[in-house]
Amino acid sequence: MSGGAVLGWDMGTALQLGTALGLQPLIIAELLPPIEAVMVRKANEEVKHHHG
Repeated sequence: MSGGAVLGWDMGTALQLGTALGLQPLIIAELLPPIEAVMVRKANEEVKHHHG
């Protein structure tokens, strides 16, 4: 977070989590960026909603 906004995920940790769940790195690399974009947008909407 920076200035009350979510900027992104820790991609190293996200890749490790995907690998631990048995996902292939190529699949993680393909799917993670669009998922991250939606989650960051939604998280920032929630922050804005709760903090005005």
